[in-house]
Amino acid sequence: MKFKLLVILFFGGFLLHSQEKSQISTMEFVEILNNNKAEALYYFSNNWKVLREKALAQNDITGFNIMENEKSKEAPFDLILMTSYGNEEKYLNREKAFQTLISESGGLKLLNKKKPSEFRRSVFGIENVKHH
Repeated sequence: MKFKLLVILFFGGFLLHSQEKSQISTMEFVEILNNNKAEALYYFSNNWKVLREKALAQNDITGFNIMENEKSKEAPFDLILMTSYGNEEKYLNREKAFQTLISESGGLKLLNKKKPSEFRRSVFGIENVKHH
């Protein structure tokens, strides 16, 4: 719990400088499985990131980041995926907006034929992080 609070405080402070006060973010902490780093990075760059670039262009989100972490006992994840929304309405409608983009995307882009569950696992996520 202390770790989650530290992460929220760190990234919340980082985003404060240029963001609106009504902004809300989500963060997902991802472990790369079985040394499949190339597969995972390809997957997130060609699926997750592409969807967010489109959402940003449509003003559905205000920003996003893929951050790499040096995994440790205290921080058992390799990647942090963060998406920020301009207000509560955009945050609450995020699933509908992303489902539309996903249906238009033409399917998953994979480096190999491995399923995402074979190369990545969500350790935990934090929803509804409000910016002040």
